[in-house]
Amino acid sequence: MKRRAAAALAAGLISTALLLAGCASGDGITNGYNSSDAGGNYVSGDGSVRTIAAADRAKPVAFSGTTASGTTVSNTDYAGKVLVVNFWYAQCPPCRSEAPTLQKLSQKYADDDVAFLGVDIRDDAPQAIAFQKQFGVTYPSVIDNRGGGSMLLAFAGQVSPNTTPTTLVVDKQGRVAARFSGEVSGSILDTVITDTLGEKP
Repeated sequence: MKRRAAAALAAGLISTALLLAGCASGDGITNGYNSSDAGGNYVSGDGSVRTIAAADRAKPVAFSGTTASGTTVSNTDYAGKVLVVNFWYAQCPPCRSEAPTLQKLSQKYADDDVAFLGVDIRDDAPQAIAFQKQFGVTYPSVIDNRGGGSMLLAFAGQVSPNTTPTTLVVDKQGRVAARFSGEVSGSILDTVITDTLGEKP
């Protein structure tokens, strides 16, 4: 009985720690590219990357949302472009860690047919704007908690963004081409963007 009680207490403490950390664990799907970002006192995705061959991609994703600045965006705004969609929230440690990397890549591809879009899954606009200012993020972020998680729902299914952070690369036809589970590796994301950008219709 004592052992069971101790085990139950330990499980409860672990569950509480995970909830306080606020970042869900990943599913470990890997394909093509691989990344492993170690350590930290948070729980997040395992750094794995799933890429999807063009012939195996699901249908184009239709989405819409309102950004922190009050602008409405939808998939039609990014037609013909590679779109990098990053799901995050302000107090998630790996989200904060990867923000400069995402911003740097967004600037690198600013003159190409590549766009970046954040999706803040928990915060209201003031918190999202403060985060963007703190980390110098210039691309927009949709405030998804006000829309009932409509952005999360739009991308659910084959490549559901079920960890925080999750970063998706969407091809020029609006289909998800890759998913990064957890904090992104800048070099691997760079390669995936380049490969997706170079695909022929």
